[in-house]
Amino acid sequence: MKKIILLALVFIFATAMTCSAHFVMMYTPETILANGGKITVKSVFGHPFAASVTLDMAKPNAFFVVNKGKKTDLLGTLKPITWQSRENSARAWETEYQVKGMGDYIFCLDPVPYFDQTEDKYIQQFTKIIVNNGGLPTDWDAKVGFKTEIVPLDKPYALWTGNVFRGVVLSKGKPVPYAAIEVEYLNHAPNMELNKFAEKAAVQAPHDVFVTMTIKANANGEFTFGIPKAGWWGFAAISSGPDKKLNGKELEQDAVIWIQAQDM
Repeated sequence: MKKIILLALVFIFATAMTCSAHFVMMYTPETILANGGKITVKSVFGHPFAASVTLDMAKPNAFFVVNKGKKTDLLGTLKPITWQSRENSARAWETEYQVKGMGDYIFCLDPVPYFDQTEDKYIQQFTKIIVNNGGLPTDWDAKVGFKTEIVPLDKPYALWTGNVFRGVVLSKGKPVPYAAIEVEYLNHAPNMELNKFAEKAAVQAPHDVFVTMTIKANANGEFTFGIPKAGWWGFAAISSGPDKKLNGKELEQDAVIWIQAQDM
């Protein structure tokens, strides 16, 4: 009887872990600015829809911003913080950046691979968000040189609810045919002052399949997603990177991009 109960608990735990995907989240309240100014960017590793378990992030391998073709190293500006989810707290990172000129600012994070004991593998998610100042488009569709990345085909900061967001998944600069992309909604509003997720969810999923949705790219690595609700949406192209092993274990290299949609 004890063995049956234990197996049931293991099954329930494993099922719960698969209902919500791991995402590196980079967040700042607004992705389109009128007059520049100082912005704060938080980097958290966890589960955006459920805001459940947050995972410790080591200091990234690289963190930089691209504006008008110029790459600026921001790794030295990162400060460690403790981020509180609904179930635990873990180490995360933040930076402040002074947006001065007009145009697009692509914030890019190359994290240290995280070893997931439950899946017995490493996970590394190359992550981007794009902030615009003044409405002048400059770099939003530029490649940043990650081993794997999602290059947007629509401005990720100029999306109405009901628009579609399109992107192309690249590995070493080349399209990834039929890439699998996980999509999640940032369902618990981040509190920038307290470094925590709100307890209250914005929406309730009618079934677990709506928590982490999976779509596929076409033969050219391109995908399309219709945006049903305002807010932040994360897209992770799973195992799209070229490296497959690390320290004798499986390495999953994902390409992640976050977009923000507004109600009309």
